[in-house]
Amino acid sequence: MRESGILLPIASLPSKYGIGAFSKYAYQFIDMLGAANQKYWQILPLGPTGYGDSPYQSFSTFAGNPYFIDLETLAYEGSLTKEECEAYDFGRNDRYIDYEKIYLSRFKVLRTAYERTYPEIKNSGDFKKFIESNAYWLDDYALYMSVKNYFASRSWSEWDRDFRLRKETTIEKFKSEYEHEIDFFKFIQFKFDEQWSKLKLYANRNGIKIIGDIPIYVAYDSSDAWTHPELFQFDENEKPVAVAGCPPDSFSPTGQLWGSPLYDWDYHKKTSYEWWIKRIAYCFKLYDVVRVDHFRGFDRYYSIPYGAPTAENGTW
Repeated sequence: MRESGILLPIASLPSKYGIGAFSKYAYQFIDMLGAANQKYWQILPLGPTGYGDSPYQSFSTFAGNPYFIDLETLAYEGSLTKEECEAYDFGRNDRYIDYEKIYLSRFKVLRTAYERTYPEIKNSGDFKKFIESNAYWLDDYALYMSVKNYFASRSWSEWDRDFRLRKETTIEKFKSEYEHEIDFFKFIQFKFDEQWSKLKLYANRNGIKIIGDIPIYVAYDSSDAWTHPELFQFDENEKPVAVAGCPPDSFSPTGQLWGSPLYDWDYHKKTSYEWWIKRIAYCFKLYDVVRVDHFRGFDRYYSIPYGAPTAENGTW
């Protein structure tokens, strides 16, 4: 049986807070899909975006984008006031997303919600369950984001050596001194999961399935690469030996230089592809259907020397 749907990124939903979110407009879009006899809603990757603001270059392959947390829902729950939601400049253009303004404002308002409600939430059963069931990625991600803030948002490759190489005494000392900051990023992920789960449930109950798009590669500046360098083709200084991309073609005469680190497939094979299994399994918690972008990378991949200015001198 053939079925149809529509691709609409969460970020493209209407919003007066600069970017689309898990708001009333997301629920209205599901209603529109149902009324039009559509069966699928395809979205782009949900991860937290980095400096290029691309959903295909995320700080984590597991974490959710804080920008998608609906502020009006937080206000309805009592975590924020209407005045606090509207106190920041998220950008005034209804057609374009001003990521710089969102970056400078969204975390401030989320921190307000955190400081007000965390003393109560941290002891709730739902929060404890979320922390425990997602510890395999959440602990590393929250730590990574906290250290990144400590180093003024610089890439982990530019951190002090002890942090860059995860020296145990340095990391444990940081965890002890910045526990409240680390918990802030766990709180954000809890709220993301809470709102997304409710939205997906609403979609499914109304006959709509979610198609999730995931990039085969992860960003170099990510908690995945920092925490698990053994997964990638890194040298002794944890710099990429080569990076991903595509060769020159009619679309691009110099090829596509994505810059993502390549996987050490020999290591993945030795571990029975444990990390990949966890990643795909997690995606099927978020989505009903999973589309892997650049799926052919499982069979053959294009390797470009790290530091090359273009993708012209890569090899398969």
